[in-house]
Amino acid sequence: MGIVIFLVVIALLIGAPVAIYNRLVTARNAYHNAFAQIDVQLTRRHDLIPNLVETAKGYLAHERGTLEAVISARNAAVAGLKGAAAAPGNPAAVATLASAEGALGGALGRLLAVAEAYPDLKANQTMMQLMEELTSTENRVGFARQAYNDAVLGYNNSREVFPNNLIAGTFGFAPAAMLEIESPDKRAVPEVKFG
Repeated sequence: MGIVIFLVVIALLIGAPVAIYNRLVTARNAYHNAFAQIDVQLTRRHDLIPNLVETAKGYLAHERGTLEAVISARNAAVAGLKGAAAAPGNPAAVATLASAEGALGGALGRLLAVAEAYPDLKANQTMMQLMEELTSTENRVGFARQAYNDAVLGYNNSREVFPNNLIAGTFGFAPAAMLEIESPDKRAVPEVKFG
C-alpha cells in the first residue's frame, strides 16, 4: 500500500509540471497563430495602399507630400510587421508595429481627407473599389487584433498563475504584449457646443 501511494505521489510530481508546460506551449502557439492572422490582414492592407496612392496620384498631383507620407508610413509599417512577425508577442516588436500602424492610419486619414476635396477622385470607380476593400480589410484587422489580444491575455494569465508561474519562469515563457493600434483621433476629447 505504501509503495502505491509513493508511486502516485511521484506520478503527480512529474505529471503536473508536464501538463502545465504543455498548456503553456499550447497557449503560446495560440497567440502565435492569432498573430499570423493579423499578419495576413495587415499584409493585405499594405498591398492595397500602393494601388490607392497610384489611383489618387493623377488627381492629387500638387498633394505630393501627402502621397509620399502615405508611402513612407506604409514602408515603416511593413518593416514593423516583419519585425513583429519574427517575434510575436515581443513587447518591443509589437510596440514598433503598433506605432508604425498608427502613423500609417494617420497618413491614410490625411490622404482621404484631401481626396474628399476632389469629386472626380471620389467618383473614380477604381478609387471607390479600393476604398471598399480597405474598409473591409480594416474590419478584418480589428477582428484579428481582438483574437490575438484575447490569445495573449489567455497566455499571460496562464503563465502568471500559481503554480504555472514556477514552470513558466523555469522554462523561459516570457510575457507577451498585446497589440494596441491607436489612432490619434480616438484619444482626442470631443468638443461639445450648444447653439
